[in-house]
Order: sequence, then structure tokens, then C-alpha cells
Amino acid sequence: MEYYISSDKDKLDVPKIHQEVKSTYWGGYRTPEITQKTIDACLCFGVYSHEGEQVGFARVLTDKVVFAYLMDVIIFEPHKGKGLGKKLVATILEHPDIKAVHTVGLKTMDAHGLYEPLGFKKIGDSAMWMAMDNAKYDYE
Repeated sequence: MEYYISSDKDKLDVPKIHQEVKSTYWGGYRTPEITQKTIDACLCFGVYSHEGEQVGFARVLTDKVVFAYLMDVIIFEPHKGKGLGKKLVATILEHPDIKAVHTVGLKTMDAHGLYEPLGFKKIGDSAMWMAMDNAKYDYE
């Protein structure tokens, strides 16, 4: 089965996204209204089968220059384990609004192995925070 990724919010299956995110360790408190509000405020990406079924989701909150916060990266069952999460994050990192951002941050409890090959590193002693830092600093 072939898949494609789109940042067109009109394609998003918001009830499905809500159901999937609510079932995670990080999204259990979310109501449908909260899910909609997070989608409205962010650059969103859906993963779709060529039949048009949404099988994955991620969103990014960003100022498009200094910082981007990658959130809600999720591939829906039974599509997990096919490399779609890695493809989704790689596609997000190449998006014109994200590619030039100095720092991309995220939090994860269990997906460090997904993010590390893409250039993310743990931040300090945090078990969850990771970042990809492309900022250029002038040190005197």
C-alpha cells in the first residue's frame, strides 16, 4: 500500500485524530474541542493511504524562524511499523516553514529511536525533551 503526506487541513479526519490522540499517554485529557483548537493553532500534517484514509497525524507550533515544537506524532493502527512515522517527521523537517527554523523541539517518553536518526538529541538530563538545534550563535 502506498501512502502520501499532506499539510492540507481540509483533508484531516478530526474525529479520528481526536480518538487516536486521546488514546495516547499524552492526550488522555483532551476533549474534541481541545483537539480542534490545537489543530486550528498549528501547521498540521496527515498521512493518507492512496484510497484517502487518514492513517497518521502530526502538528507543529512555530514562529517559522526561531522555534518549532513538534507534537502529536502518531501513526494509527494497523499502519504502525511501516516506517511512516519516520517518513512523516522527515517530511515535516523539509517543509518550507520548518526547514530554516533554528531549533525544533519535542517531548517523547518512548520514541527516542525514531527521532535520533533524524538529528534530534536529548536535552540535558531530561528523559523526554529532545531538540534539533541549527542555530548559529555569535560568541565573543
